[in-house]
Amino acid sequence: MSDEEPDRLTDKLSPRQKIRLLTGGTTWRTRAEPAVGLSEVVTSDGPAGVRGEAWDERLTSVLLPSASALAAAWDEQLVERVGGLLAEEARGKGVHVVLAPNLNLHRSPLAGRHFECFSEDPWLVGRIGAALIRGLQAEGVAATAKHLVANDSETGRLTVDVRVDERTLREVCLAPFEAAVDAGVWAVMAGYNRVNGTTMTASSLLDHPLKDEWGFDGVVMSDWGALRTAVDTANAALDLAMPGPGGPWDDTLADALAAGHVPQSVIDDKVRRLILLGQRVGALDGAPAPRRRTTTDARRLLRRAVTSGAVLLSNNGVLPLREGDLSTLAVIGTHAVAPRVQGGGSAGVFPERVVTPLDGIRERVGGRARVVHAPGPDLGAPPAPLGPRDCADPRSGAPGVLLRMLDADGNELYTEHRGSGRLLEPDVPDGAHTVEISALLTPEAGGVWEFGLGGFGRMSLTVDGRSLIDSTYPRRTDDPAVVHVTPPGPTARHPLAAEVPVLVVARRELAPGTGRATVLTAAPPARSDADALADAVAAARSADAAIVVVGTTDGSESEGHDRTTLALPGRQDDLVRAVAAANPRTVVVVNSGGPVELPWRDEVDAVLLTWLPGQEAGGALADILFGDAEPGGRLPTTWPARLADAPVSTTRPVEGRLTYDEGIHVGHRGWLRTGRTPAYWFGHGLGYTTWEYESVVAPDTVDEDGGFTVRALVRNTGERRGREVVQVYLSRPGSAVERPVRWLAGYAAVHAGPGESVRVDVPVAARSLRHWSVERQEWAGQPGPFTVHVGRSAGDLPLTTRVRVAGRPQESALCALRRPD
Repeated sequence: MSDEEPDRLTDKLSPRQKIRLLTGGTTWRTRAEPAVGLSEVVTSDGPAGVRGEAWDERLTSVLLPSASALAAAWDEQLVERVGGLLAEEARGKGVHVVLAPNLNLHRSPLAGRHFECFSEDPWLVGRIGAALIRGLQAEGVAATAKHLVANDSETGRLTVDVRVDERTLREVCLAPFEAAVDAGVWAVMAGYNRVNGTTMTASSLLDHPLKDEWGFDGVVMSDWGALRTAVDTANAALDLAMPGPGGPWDDTLADALAAGHVPQSVIDDKVRRLILLGQRVGALDGAPAPRRRTTTDARRLLRRAVTSGAVLLSNNGVLPLREGDLSTLAVIGTHAVAPRVQGGGSAGVFPERVVTPLDGIRERVGGRARVVHAPGPDLGAPPAPLGPRDCADPRSGAPGVLLRMLDADGNELYTEHRGSGRLLEPDVPDGAHTVEISALLTPEAGGVWEFGLGGFGRMSLTVDGRSLIDSTYPRRTDDPAVVHVTPPGPTARHPLAAEVPVLVVARRELAPGTGRATVLTAAPPARSDADALADAVAAARSADAAIVVVGTTDGSESEGHDRTTLALPGRQDDLVRAVAAANPRTVVVVNSGGPVELPWRDEVDAVLLTWLPGQEAGGALADILFGDAEPGGRLPTTWPARLADAPVSTTRPVEGRLTYDEGIHVGHRGWLRTGRTPAYWFGHGLGYTTWEYESVVAPDTVDEDGGFTVRALVRNTGERRGREVVQVYLSRPGSAVERPVRWLAGYAAVHAGPGESVRVDVPVAARSLRHWSVERQEWAGQPGPFTVHVGRSAGDLPLTTRVRVAGRPQESALCALRRPD
């Protein structure tokens, strides 16, 4: 099919046919147009896995490690393979467009969606994002670079006006999106937020630099529900309004076109891009079928991804564990049996299975040592949705719940068995008035239970006929992630007797604008903190080593809100300290998507960060603990010792505005600028061997329009084979232009055996030497000396050398006039 085909097909359509294509046909599908052989294009959320079109626990998906974990691998080939796995999942579910990767930055450690983003460093975000894009699109599935732009936090995300200067936009916020376009991305998503006063769906940034300067030829779509006006967004470079049907373009765009408020050429360009997307993903008649590669062994790949991204923050020699030294191993913490494997919000999927840390360790030990578990104190999290382990369908007795849809008179319209009390998209037949979820709960423990009901509008909950909740709960937010995915709701307490079944019935009336998500939750009585700590200490004392698994909760890291603290929930800090005091061989495993405070980090023998590790959490953890795999991760984000130390902590707009006062000094650049020392630097991570950085060479002089190569010699000084990530940073002493203290310019991974030295070449692109000139509206060089720093993190760079940038004659003269080197 020729490159001119989209233009030819666009010309065949009438104005109304064209406008019809510009708004989605359903929540997840674009509209078909038979006149040109264009089928519906199906989209799906994708950063954690490919859910498909329905929120249904019966439709399972492969669950990846979080984006922060993938970036921590510093391994673009691995991420590209993960992208290929996402594409295979998408094709299996009939999905053409995956709404990933998220290219926003870890600007503040408090950002609620930290787990879904790659890094604080714009260059690294661009590299990892491009790898995922290549993996997806090699299989004929479109990737979507989102959320353009400066959509780096959740507080007020629908309306916040981010104020950011032009140079910071270019060098920091937009840089990952430029890398995505260079990688050939087929779709870009505009965010909810405003930037410098203009909502992103109407922003001139969609045209310049995205389409004209960078040459992006794909589709720019809105985030779901982000389109609020018609004419300004149509005249901007937005191409597709999602979801549909309905909305400003469906309602008024035809009239705006007829009145001359929107030129026909603007509409035609949008339609041509949509047809080209259909051609690329195989949704256009006559388009070649997308190429498919060999089916991936998903579990093996995901297990490797977890070990590759896990970051060994500290180790006093306790890891790897030696089986011969263990007769009893204590595994402690609620997260050991109920790990957080994904973040909260719209990207969630339903995995078929999850290997917990306790299960993975027990399988690895295989009876050669006794493994004991103590959960520790309650985390204080809200009650979890009822599931098949907790309850039974009161009609069939099958594990799970009974869903009924009732009319206004209470008559049953339909009924079905479901596996979970979290029902986000129950079918709504004509005449539906009330969603009802009922379950037969047999309490394992007696005492006061806590019940909850999530949703909006009139809701009620009874236990054996006794009313616990019965009131109206108005919707107080427009955030679609809250309305449709994580609806809040009331809770109530009620005493239950152990092993005595009770009938729990929850009802929620349907009303316009309140969605249909309904969530029934329950939690048993918590043991006293003192008793739970005592049990954990007893387990630790009885063991040869203790593994404590700590982490965040579903409510603390989620789309829709930012965190207010980096402290671990509940009394997990007390738990770690108590176990460490009881057992001199204590390893702490941190299960979080972003930074948390670790005030006890110097009191334990090892700290291992596994992020939100996805479905293969436990097996991969066991591989690391027992040395079957080396923890390969390096931090993609600086971790503060205390929130108060972080250079950027605010995510809360003031009078609707959030100002990026830090400018180009984001992440580790900001830490270096303040002179503060974090708990762990960007790029930090240990393996199971040690390395010596011996020498570095670089060209004496380089041209400002070309890159150069840094060659380093490193030696494995340990006793086992290992992998090292050699990182290259640049600095510009005496710069007349504001520069970061240092900035990341390249990296390369090496493998070597004990005692082996290896040379590694690290390419440095010309862009790393340049800065955005607002005055000249271009990337400008800066002739003179640059210092090259080589090492293992932003704070540990033992090798340095210098290169001199030879500028163009006119630039060299200007720089000489401004300031001598």
